[in-house]
Amino acid sequence: MVHFAVSSMFFHEYPCEEVFDFVTESGLDAIEFWAETPHFWLRDLPLDELCACIAHHPALSPVNLHAPILDLNPCSINPKVAEASVYYTLHSIEMAEKTGAEVVTIHPGRRTAKRLPSGADYDRFEGYISLVRSVSRGKRVRIAIENMEKKVNSLLSTPGELRELLDREPWLRFTLDVSHAMGVSMEEITRYLDLCGDRMINVHMSRASDGKMHLPLDRSEAGRQVLLQLGEYGYDGTVTLEIEDRNFPEDLCSEEKILLLSRELEFMREFLG
Repeated sequence: MVHFAVSSMFFHEYPCEEVFDFVTESGLDAIEFWAETPHFWLRDLPLDELCACIAHHPALSPVNLHAPILDLNPCSINPKVAEASVYYTLHSIEMAEKTGAEVVTIHPGRRTAKRLPSGADYDRFEGYISLVRSVSRGKRVRIAIENMEKKVNSLLSTPGELRELLDREPWLRFTLDVSHAMGVSMEEITRYLDLCGDRMINVHMSRASDGKMHLPLDRSEAGRQVLLQLGEYGYDGTVTLEIEDRNFPEDLCSEEKILLLSRELEFMREFLG
């Protein structure tokens, strides 16, 4: 059964309890909670409050989590940055286990310099994956790694590279970021489904256009094609709207955001679930 979620960062400026309220009001039945949601992140990750939010909104359970990534990089050439990045990923796995979260999505990191990743970068990445593997062993929560935007210093920005990793790490799952793939081409989405769809348990749903990422589907032809592909593939995991609210010409109030999510949900349900 497909669950329809939204990233908590879409309601970036609100307290966590209100974020959960807004998601419920939109009609969505799930949430991907980012550890960096400001009301949570800037108050030293009060896990008891997150557990209370989850308990007060049983229709949104089980939640998914997204590990911190905004100014972190587990493959950083700076050892202190890499250490902090790995710490927060591992901490997110522990948080997921305590909150009953079903999936934690992680990022692979990137080369610090805007150059092609080197052998040293891949060595740091393998060390990171080894630690994630070790900490997640025996836990109920599943770990899904996300495909990255196609940039010169990105790791895991092609279907082939991601497939190689999944073959090496049979415990690891996959979060498809549609916008990152669409930034290359519509055909890139098909390639990810063909090569990696068997391990896909989360989809970050949004659209790319004219160099902008994480736009709403907005009943676009591109959005329709993606939803059709997911439906034909038989996908039955979580579809998570990951929409950048700074892409709109004016700030949206909470009521406008709820209405937008309701419209996106209506569109997605025409093809899925």
